Amino acid sequence: MLVLHLFGGPYITVAGERQEIPAGSQRLLVLTALHRGRVDRHFAAGLLWPIGNDQRAGGNLRSAIWRLRGVGVDVIRTDNVSIFLRDEVEVDAQFASEWARRMIDGTCVGPDVSLFPWFDDALHLLPGWYDDWAIIAREQLRQRVLHAIEGLSRRFCEAGRLAEGVEAAMTVVCAEPLRESAQRVLIEAHLAEGNVGEARRAFEEYRTCVRTELGVDPSPALTRLVSLSSPRALRAVAHR
Repeated sequence: MLVLHLFGGPYITVAGERQEIPAGSQRLLVLTALHRGRVDRHFAAGLLWPIGNDQRAGGNLRSAIWRLRGVGVDVIRTDNVSIFLRDEVEVDAQFASEWARRMIDGTCVGPDVSLFPWFDDALHLLPGWYDDWAIIAREQLRQRVLHAIEGLSRRFCEAGRLAEGVEAAMTVVCAEPLRESAQRVLIEAHLAEGNVGEARRAFEEYRTCVRTELGVDPSPALTRLVSLSSPRALRAVAHR
């Protein structure tokens, strides 16, 4: 198996054996992987080496490809028009993106409903990379995975896997403390466990946070969710 790792990388593994990518070739390989299709040679050269003329950018592109092949990292194919990954190359970020898509559109299967160790890496793709195209890709994957993990928390709770539901929700809350949708799934997971005190504590912490950081209160819907879980409200419901 040939895998390009963007999480904690970039680097390549071939049959589980790690291979490093030359520094001068990393941006080209990552750009190609993130597009996951054919990338126009002139577009890639101009994007990665914008200073200088087209001839110089094209030379830099050829050098980056040559460096990869020179150290035995033969993962890119080229023609006169485009560059692209070999069909057999798997990309961990693409795996995460496809998992998130299935969770969001409801086509997930049994193994998808799991807590994966790569969640944190998917939420912080390529830290320290400040190219505009890398920043955009990072935020696209981050938003997709955040939505997916919220859905995962709800699926765990529906299946009675409540501890995992709380853990999934906490993953999103830790990544985005001001994200109300994440706070909602965490509170819902606590309530599903019957932990009203935990739900109310999470709400109070969130309310303090958004008041301090944004100068606003939680939405009426979230406030109402917690209000309905108060001991007085629960006793009222029980005696109806």
